[in-house]
Amino acid sequence: MCPSGRLPEPGLPGCCLQTDQRLPSILYNAASKVLPNNEINSIWYHGEGKTAHISSDSDSTIYINPYTAEVVNISEDHEDFFHFIEEGHFFVWLPEKVGSVVVGWATFIFLILLITGVVLWWPKKWSKTNTNKSFKIKWRAKFKRVNYDLHNVLGFYSLIFALLLAVTGLVMSFAWFSNGVFWLAGERNVSNKRVKPLSDTSYHVQVASLQKIDEAWQMGVTTIGEYNKDQIIIAFPKKASDAISLCVDMYNGTWRYVYLDQHTLKPLPASELKIKDEPFARWLRRSNFGLHVGAFFGLPTKIIFFFVSMVVASLPITGFYIWWGRRKKNKKADSDLTFQNPIKKTLRVT
Repeated sequence: MCPSGRLPEPGLPGCCLQTDQRLPSILYNAASKVLPNNEINSIWYHGEGKTAHISSDSDSTIYINPYTAEVVNISEDHEDFFHFIEEGHFFVWLPEKVGSVVVGWATFIFLILLITGVVLWWPKKWSKTNTNKSFKIKWRAKFKRVNYDLHNVLGFYSLIFALLLAVTGLVMSFAWFSNGVFWLAGERNVSNKRVKPLSDTSYHVQVASLQKIDEAWQMGVTTIGEYNKDQIIIAFPKKASDAISLCVDMYNGTWRYVYLDQHTLKPLPASELKIKDEPFARWLRRSNFGLHVGAFFGLPTKIIFFFVSMVVASLPITGFYIWWGRRKKNKKADSDLTFQNPIKKTLRVT
């Protein structure tokens, strides 16, 4: 360590990493005083100037100042607004086993509607009149026409992003869909079996001390992490055979899990490669979340995905209005036909 207490920047002798965040052991002890009867699972450092949070076996989340180790808030998980919204997005506020299936199949239906929508959108003839209908909104027309254009034109312009949202969502919903997508991308080991990260217990039968946790964290923010080094998650081992888990390189919706033997601090085979070193299929798998939320190019793509999401949310509304209008039109046409054909009307009455 540097004399100032900061950790040395890797590859630059004599230079120090600009971080004053407290070691995990200090935050651990502060959290243990607040929840003495609960086991601490992990500490999440969210970066410079941001509050860290600590997860435990309880339903409470501890928010702590990583620079002073002062507990600033304790909240119940079910009371958090964003947690509530997340539950709605993942499970539509149903039990997880039921809700995940409902959301998954709803997304699959959405994908089918997108594909069939393109077929219906495609002009029969690429004349100027037809292309104008397909690519431009006629704002001065009647509401029915404007509604149709909003559905037809905005639906087309958002198509690529909407397909990306649907496909990446289905990858997270169904293993069979996920394996199929990555098989097409070149990944032939579709079973995706993970190697268990296990520590060597030949000479160690006790769970590692907090000092080892601190050393692992120091490795994470210096020699292991490459991007956003001040953002790191460290999970504590429960048994002597468990590994110390580090989540590093949290960048543009991707991250990397590194597992260390809790006794020797050697990286274990289950650790992930740097994402830039992954083959395409594995890169795609690990980038799926970032692609889903539009984080892969930072704020610009997040803004684009926000507006695309607004368009996607409007499609069922504008589509329903189109369907309802045609339904009323068909009923009226059928009524007029019956009135004009008294024989048919007599048969219906009979």
